[in-house]
Amino acid sequence: MPLSYLHYDVFTVKPLLGNQLAVFTDARGLDTAHMQAIAREMNFSESTFILPNERPDTDIRMRIFTPFNEMPMAGHPTIGSTFALAHSGVIKRSAKRFVFGLNIGPTPVDLEWADEGLSFGWMTQRPPTFGPIVSQRAAVADALGLKAEDLSDTLPVQEVSCGVPYLVVALRDHAAVDRAVTDSAGFGRLCAECGLDLPIFLFSVGGPSPDDNVYGRMFAPDFGIIEDPATGSAAGPVGCYVVHHGAVNADPARPIQISQGVAMGRPSRIHVSVEGAGKDITGVKVGGTAILVGRGELLV
Repeated sequence: MPLSYLHYDVFTVKPLLGNQLAVFTDARGLDTAHMQAIAREMNFSESTFILPNERPDTDIRMRIFTPFNEMPMAGHPTIGSTFALAHSGVIKRSAKRFVFGLNIGPTPVDLEWADEGLSFGWMTQRPPTFGPIVSQRAAVADALGLKAEDLSDTLPVQEVSCGVPYLVVALRDHAAVDRAVTDSAGFGRLCAECGLDLPIFLFSVGGPSPDDNVYGRMFAPDFGIIEDPATGSAAGPVGCYVVHHGAVNADPARPIQISQGVAMGRPSRIHVSVEGAGKDITGVKVGGTAILVGRGELLV
């Protein structure tokens, strides 16, 4: 039976940039094994599968898969699928909010509209959880193909989660971010030494544009993602991290802007709105745009 999908580029306003996403708009009849196999076939960072809602406080059920595993939640799949459902008419133009049923539970997306249709989506993420600070800085640097002195002198290496945990690594400058490499063996050594088997978001403060607050990259080889051009589930934790540690101020009128994917030739921009300041963060939203670049069918 033909299985239709929409192909979006997410966290960009231009095609062939940002992060690719396949949205299967009617996944009824597919079991978990089929969804995982299809995500592996598509070989994007993630693919989403839309199903009827399973509880009354959600509008729709969505499952998210990387090529290797199912995710509890993710940012670029949620934003991209919001645009896909608006394009297909599932989300009506009058809607101000749409609630996805994800594996972590109800996940709202606030909607902004323009004359041509949906123009922006703001995904609510969980308040941040700040995990352990990693003291093995040399091991962290080695896993990234860097030296310990490439790490920031003032910001810690720390686990942070807004639904999906990441190891957040602050580097000295943009050049160090660009020099980093993704190495599965290095990640294995780091896991053995630190006991943390997490995707890594590495960054420096600032970015290519004067409006950028963070310039980053994300490596997750254990998820089948060598490098990700835009990671919404990491953007919330990173935004909270830089506010929590005083590297960037939280300003509701000017959301934090993260530049990612530059090293891959797929520049992306992710917006993060953090409520509260310092150690008193009460809410976080991750926002962005998406553009339709293709559609097709799988014969499976």
